[in-house]
Order: sequence, then C-alpha cells, then structure tokens
Amino acid sequence: MDTASANAPASLAQVYQFHISLQEIEPPIWRRFQVRDDTPLGTLHEIVQFVMGWEDQHLHEFVFGNTHFGIADDEMGMDVQDEDDATLRSLGMKVGSVLGYEYDFGDGWEHELLLEEILPPVPATRYPICVEGERACPPEDCGGPFGYENILRILAMPAKKRSEDDLYMLDWVGEEYDPEEFDIAAVNAELAQFAPTRTSWGR
Repeated sequence: MDTASANAPASLAQVYQFHISLQEIEPPIWRRFQVRDDTPLGTLHEIVQFVMGWEDQHLHEFVFGNTHFGIADDEMGMDVQDEDDATLRSLGMKVGSVLGYEYDFGDGWEHELLLEEILPPVPATRYPICVEGERACPPEDCGGPFGYENILRILAMPAKKRSEDDLYMLDWVGEEYDPEEFDIAAVNAELAQFAPTRTSWGR
C-alpha cells in the first residue's frame, strides 16, 4: 500500500485502482478504473460490463482464490457465493492481488482484475471512474478469442480477397465496429449512474 493510503483516516473508505485485461487477446484489450472498496461484487459486475463494453447478455462469475462468486441459484448446481453479499473490502485484497472474472461461459471471456493501488478518495471525484483504456470490446457472441481473431483477420484482409462467409461475418459484426476504438467519455457517462449521491465516505 502506498504512503498516502496508509496515512488516510481510518474512518474513510478507500479507492481500489484496478487494471482489467481480457485474456488470450493480442493486441491487449484493457482498462484502468477506480472504484470504492465498499462496492458489492454484484455491482462490480455491472461496472465491469460498462468499463469493458459488454452488453450483459450472459452468465458470469468472479473467482478469488478458491472461492467463486456469482448469482446464487441452487437449481443451477453451481457452488458459488452470492456476489451481492460480498464487497471488495471483504475479500481482503492487497496491492498485487488478482480477481478473476469470467463472462459468457460459452464464449469463455476471461478477465484479470489486478489491484494496482489502494488510494484515499480524491475530493469532488465521483467513483467509479475509468482513467485509461485501449481497444474496443469484442462483439457479443462472436465465438470467444478464436472467433474474435477471425474477425480481425477478415477486417485486415483486402476486400477483393474476402469470401462469401467473410462478407457474411462482416455484415453480422456491422460496419460501425472498429476494434481500435475506445470512448472513455462514453464509459464514464455510463459509470456516473453508480456514483453515490451522498458525500460521506464513512465506513
């Protein structure tokens, strides 16, 4: 923990700065964002969806150590803790700790959330906030990392060499899709809905 965090008043909540990256993807798709440490994992799921650019259409889970967190449902036969009953603070994370997050068990999008810093809150800053990032999120339901690589291959291919299947895939993806685009202002506009209306940061 840095000096500023160590000297912060004990009565104040803290801010976790995460570097989140999508695994098995090159060039990397990543974001850096800050979030209150009293955030429930169920809310963190929603934040990650907006930060990365997903559309929340599939199941998900967090993994910390040997514990799985998600939507508790006995009928699904999954041994998971209820994500709404656990906060980031309750996990006991330290700088350098990694929280796993998987989205869409079919496509298997695995994310790594690396806790980079634990910081005192900055006055007048609304959390959560995204501070950096690169590249667009893959399209939903594109077939995981392998399917995404195929999309990048088609986009890089001269138009005259594209097959009928390639053209079908491009039509499905949409002409507006740009794998290099990342609109941080749009992300933070979405994240504004999570910022608490109260000014108190007391525990």
